[in-house]
Amino acid sequence: MTKPFSQACENNKTPILEQLKDVLKNTKTVLEVGSGTGQHSVFFAEQLPHLQWHTSDRAINHEGINLWHREANLTNLHAPLELDLNNEWPVDKVDAIYTANTFHIVSWQLVERFFDGVKRHLNSDGMLCIYGPFKYQCEFTSPSNDDFSAFLTERDPLSGIRDFEAVEQLAKQAGLTLISDTAMPANNQLLVFKRQ
Repeated sequence: MTKPFSQACENNKTPILEQLKDVLKNTKTVLEVGSGTGQHSVFFAEQLPHLQWHTSDRAINHEGINLWHREANLTNLHAPLELDLNNEWPVDKVDAIYTANTFHIVSWQLVERFFDGVKRHLNSDGMLCIYGPFKYQCEFTSPSNDDFSAFLTERDPLSGIRDFEAVEQLAKQAGLTLISDTAMPANNQLLVFKRQ
């Protein structure tokens, strides 16, 4: 198997890092939910050596993630945990949870399950970082996001770009407060919440 590669991950990793440097400066342990190819985990663990970066995804993606990890050989980067949002999370407590480009792929029911997991596993004063495209007051931020969401829902009716307000409400129900909502390249956002 050759290493999986996402051009989107390559394009967005540096802008995301610039935000995470500040958001996670007082953090020790991070759980990445939906590590995908593994590219983000390698880059962020390398650039933020004070963090213990724990990857997770469904088992089908572990081989590709491990290929990236073996090549990087970083002591603060941990092998992928098997995490399916339908099931219990295989972790205790972490200081931060990070997820990128997952909410528009999974069903809304699984987004709700994600926040159930955050409520159980994020430490007090912990940080939650969510990267991806969102709608605001049911409006897309760009025509391309409108087209992208239509493509997603045609492929899977349960997927699609989510409403920011609905996501924020789930976060509030999980005991989280929105700290920042930063516009990112390619019509994406980085939402940062804090558990208080």
